[in-house]
Amino acid sequence: MFTGIITGVGRIVAIHDLGRSLQHGKRLTIEAPAGYLDDVGLGDSIALNGACMTVTTFSPESRLFTIDISAESLDKTSGLDQPGPINLEKALRAHDRLGGHIVSGHVDGVGTVSRFEQIGESWELCVLAPLALAKYLAYKGSITINGVSLTVNRVTDLAAGCEVSINLIPHTVDNTALGHLQAGSPVNLEIDTVARYVERMLSAGLIQKDKA
Repeated sequence: MFTGIITGVGRIVAIHDLGRSLQHGKRLTIEAPAGYLDDVGLGDSIALNGACMTVTTFSPESRLFTIDISAESLDKTSGLDQPGPINLEKALRAHDRLGGHIVSGHVDGVGTVSRFEQIGESWELCVLAPLALAKYLAYKGSITINGVSLTVNRVTDLAAGCEVSINLIPHTVDNTALGHLQAGSPVNLEIDTVARYVERMLSAGLIQKDKA
């Protein structure tokens, strides 16, 4: 479990194939910030751009760790198949503050940045989410974009999907990898867990009524 509060910005520095076919995944080598791996153990969970992964090797001295990612995960996420900056978050501990919202580290869909521009001292980030996620997105609700817990300021339903507008303060832009985004960039999306369960309860209720 995570909170969507990024604890470091790392960088994918190497990608190795785990096999020769498209059914094989890849091994990623990630460079972490200084001191980031000091409390990490083998098998720990670290979210990479919002996708929960397992540490398979690590070296605090070289600031490097590796994860193995399956072909299925590569197909359902973005930004994990090429070198570059990446948001990192260690798994939530029982005594930690819940600064963002409850995040599972399971990517629900890949969206596309439609607008990313500075407005005053802040930045407006607009993302077109897949149509299937539209019912889970609401004004002032929570959404996770590339692992970052954010608040939705505006929701616009379109034929191609659902566009959400989000305000990013300078601290968020400076301390996450979101500052590297531009129009057309794919991003990992995770909907609010509460919205997921509400939708399930409502749909289950409708099914029971139909059977009555």
